[in-house]
Amino acid sequence: MVAIDNFVFVFVAGFVTALATGLGALPFFVVDDISDRVNVVLWGLASGIMVSASLFGLLLEGLAYGSRLWLVPGMLAGVVLVVVGHRVVSESEMDPRQYAEADFKKLVLILGVLTVHSFPEGVAVGVAFAELGLSSLAPGDTVVILGYAAPILGIFMTIAISIHNIPEGVAISIPLEAMGVSNLRKVWWAVFSSLPQPIGAVIAFYFVSLAKEFLPFGFGFAAGAMIYLVATEFIPEGLETGEGLPNGGRPELVGGVLVGVLVMVPLAFV
Repeated sequence: MVAIDNFVFVFVAGFVTALATGLGALPFFVVDDISDRVNVVLWGLASGIMVSASLFGLLLEGLAYGSRLWLVPGMLAGVVLVVVGHRVVSESEMDPRQYAEADFKKLVLILGVLTVHSFPEGVAVGVAFAELGLSSLAPGDTVVILGYAAPILGIFMTIAISIHNIPEGVAISIPLEAMGVSNLRKVWWAVFSSLPQPIGAVIAFYFVSLAKEFLPFGFGFAAGAMIYLVATEFIPEGLETGEGLPNGGRPELVGGVLVGVLVMVPLAFV
């Protein structure tokens, strides 16, 4: 039986990633626009961190727990979830402008679409905390936070998703700025867009904690979703944002990716 306080800890970790989306709206308190160069660097940084966390953290952890026969199907399932999420979002023609103009029923629909879109990030956080509360964890594999011996992988993944959410918060805030939406409301709508993440984190944590033999599948699932997200969303978004920059913003994007990889390399030796 999983302790309730472990669920609370994982939910808080997922909620931190949602709050990080609101950071993308904070620059609008002091400036009217965020430069494309900064945005491209942020997308590159998020890409490098996410891929590194998947390779050095999730996949290595999955291999350590059991057969790679479970890891590969998990990765494929993660890719399928992202593909379905993309399809739902594209068919719904989501636009942040709808947030400020929506009534309650519309907000429920928007939140449903956002759940499909941001659920993989929440799953990654929940799976990364799969070892929370296990006595088998070595002291060197944990960080003590508020009395909890939290897996370092979970902390790294929470940071990775949080950094990824910042440019998403910027992207949400730009059209709201054009509409004259107040800064505080921009922060709220940015956080709102990521609210499904703590829910996804708790659900994923619950399932992987129920059956430890399926942990490789869970780690593969999260890694597959993260890597596919980077390839199909983060990198294209960075390139699109940098179209007006010299060399299409590629130097900024590559620089951000390299910094993100270097930041996460220590995870491979934990």
